[in-house]
Amino acid sequence: MNAQTKVHIGPYPLESNLTLAPMAGVTDLPFRQLCRSFGAGLAAGEMLTSDSRLWHSNKSRSRLSHAEEPEPRVVQIVGGDPVMMAEAARLNVDLGAQIIDINMGCPAKKVCNKAAGSALMRDEPLVTQILTAVVRAVSVPVTLKIRTGWDTNNRNGPHIARIAQDCGIQSLAVHGRTRACMFEGAAEYNTIREIKQAVNIPVFANGDIDSPQKAQQVLALTGADGLMIGRAAQGQPWIFRDIATFLISGELLAPPAPAEVRAIMRAHLRNLYTFHGENTGVRIARKHIGWYAAGRTQAQTFRQAVMRAETAEAQMSAIEIYFDALDNAA
Repeated sequence: MNAQTKVHIGPYPLESNLTLAPMAGVTDLPFRQLCRSFGAGLAAGEMLTSDSRLWHSNKSRSRLSHAEEPEPRVVQIVGGDPVMMAEAARLNVDLGAQIIDINMGCPAKKVCNKAAGSALMRDEPLVTQILTAVVRAVSVPVTLKIRTGWDTNNRNGPHIARIAQDCGIQSLAVHGRTRACMFEGAAEYNTIREIKQAVNIPVFANGDIDSPQKAQQVLALTGADGLMIGRAAQGQPWIFRDIATFLISGELLAPPAPAEVRAIMRAHLRNLYTFHGENTGVRIARKHIGWYAAGRTQAQTFRQAVMRAETAEAQMSAIEIYFDALDNAA
């Protein structure tokens, strides 16, 4: 499988087999749009609770917004009650979702303690009930995100994958760690390979894919139909372009010049301010700026200046001052 091979999820052919992992607090609409512009074939929204009574907060309302989002529009829901999950899926389709993604991969304690996310992998009958209820509730494709299992002694990912396929799930994303592993240690890909061999639906490998070379290795090791990129896209959304170019031609692109990074940051931050409002946008922008600055000259000083900035104007000014200094030092 390579970046030129079209992957379909239901009726939707993806422009690329490289997808953006949903990440709470990160993959808002501006970031999804940015990653799609660099070649991500799919970008799911941030995880949304299945309890629609909690959708009235500003945070949840922003996660329900799909205006100006490239198709297909994906909403990820999380919960442990089949009826609530089915209703959440229906409501999101009514709001414009074209694919519903079910989260059974999140290892966070606040999610797992509510018998949701990757905690569900301990209860295969409940997995079956949830998947069946959601698939029956909506007419759009339903996809699933899982881990390789609950812990290293219980890597039941292949069995969960077969259950998912039998329930009508149309693609799987698999993070190469168990719930017990959280994000520690190295991802393993043997179980993802077993999952790919166990089902006929598209499988996306996820976990520690942080370079074009690693992307190629993971595709070869797993036989997966595509890749899901998460933390490696933070501060370098162009990673999708870099990986696609390497998979197609073998060419390793040079890192973007500071002038391109400056332009990307400017556009990204303006979209954050517009989408979230200035006050919230400034706060959210701080972590993105920190990721963009990682590994660069005087990054710590730059981050401190950004943290002190309380307005969009001050934040943008700090960026201009920093990149002007980089240009003068070149």
